[in-house]
Amino acid sequence: MLLKMTNLRSIIKSLGLLSFIMGGSNVHAQEVVVTDSTAIGIETEIQQKIQDRSGRFKVDGVAAVIGDFVVLESDIDKMYLELQSQGVSTQDVTNCNLAGRLMENKLYAHHAIQDSIIVSDAEINANIDQQLAYMTQQVGSLEKVLEFYKKDSEADFRAELFEINKQNRLASEMQRKIVDAVEITPEEVRAFFTEIPEDERPVFGDEVEIAQIVVKPEIPQEEKDENIARLNEMRADVLENGASFATKAVLYSQDPGSRSSGGKITLTRQDPFVKEFKDAAFSLQEGEVSKPFKTEFGYHILMVDKIRGQQVDVRHILLIPDVTEETKQKAFDEIENVRERISNDEISFADAAKEVSDEKETRESGGKLLNPTTGDTRFELTKIDPLLYEQVVNLEKGEVSNIITDQDNTGRPFYKLITVTNRYKEHKADYAQDFNKIKELALRDKQLEAIEKWQAEKIKETYVKVNGEYRDCEYSSNWLKK
Repeated sequence: MLLKMTNLRSIIKSLGLLSFIMGGSNVHAQEVVVTDSTAIGIETEIQQKIQDRSGRFKVDGVAAVIGDFVVLESDIDKMYLELQSQGVSTQDVTNCNLAGRLMENKLYAHHAIQDSIIVSDAEINANIDQQLAYMTQQVGSLEKVLEFYKKDSEADFRAELFEINKQNRLASEMQRKIVDAVEITPEEVRAFFTEIPEDERPVFGDEVEIAQIVVKPEIPQEEKDENIARLNEMRADVLENGASFATKAVLYSQDPGSRSSGGKITLTRQDPFVKEFKDAAFSLQEGEVSKPFKTEFGYHILMVDKIRGQQVDVRHILLIPDVTEETKQKAFDEIENVRERISNDEISFADAAKEVSDEKETRESGGKLLNPTTGDTRFELTKIDPLLYEQVVNLEKGEVSNIITDQDNTGRPFYKLITVTNRYKEHKADYAQDFNKIKELALRDKQLEAIEKWQAEKIKETYVKVNGEYRDCEYSSNWLKK
């Protein structure tokens, strides 16, 4: 098949879709809105009245049935309003577009169940806890959240969120299963590239390869000892005097994400918490309080509130030991000396990184940074983080930046030097030079073909009924089975 430029553009535009597919299992709190219905068996809800976009009231109806699931007309209205609330342009978005997307989601969820894909209820409940905590933080109280979503009780809201989250998770796991099965060979990459006409090959923008040296101020031992002593005092007050762990978390914890909720966190073994935190959480019985332990964030104590199978509710208090003016000055002097040695050609930037850099991830490679999006060492300037862009845009190849002050994830300062090890001018795609990018495009093209093929086959074998005005839509998939 000769790949036209329009197809290539569609591949590039589809990267957003595929990133959703690949990352769909992580549902963030700010993304939680009731945007579609639950499984069949909600006849009473179908009879309720809702406002349409014009402000008039209408009786809710069933837009489509996909396998064991329904798409309500209200689902389409809610999805439209949610796009608007997220700042997405809806100028060219039609009801047909939204209906098609919702039907796809139901198709994936239906066949995930048919394929016996298991979604952990514990993980979904943990995610709901995070969602509710986020919403509560945003509006001030759980009562205001329930009022906003017009729910009579937290239990009702949790039940609705559970069905929505479970369907979305089933759909994303089904999508992941399809995509993960797709592999691509070097021969296929070459064929993909050679089929693009010379004058239609993509143009890649200016790119740079970057290396850095990081020097962090040392945390004095007395500061660490003081944090541990404070945590031991809090622990003793809870265990010996019955003091409230949650109150202490609100008053003293330096974790902004959990402090307002009394340090509460719900997690499973699969959640992306650091190992030391999970080890502590799953080694205690209900009501037990850990001794102080260290993570990359600081020092913690942790109490187990409730164990529910593979899910555990904990509360924790985090204290972050700080650096001093003396240790900050010492670190600054060290990196200033390193910069001077590099400028005087006494040592190469790469050797200096191996010698003094405190960044373990880049030290052994001479400070080279990896692009987290592509996995290689090149950063396209038009897509680079704005802060990093400002630091490298005016650097010549081999030039070393002035000393840059930055902050780690706890707010502590550190110092770094940056150099550009290579620059690549804007150029038309070259097979040898841009193999990784071309491979990524080729793989995503093949993944999209696999998804389209899967959809076409599953629509044929699945019960599908499209009702009313939605039968007049022109869908990219054969929902009407013509």
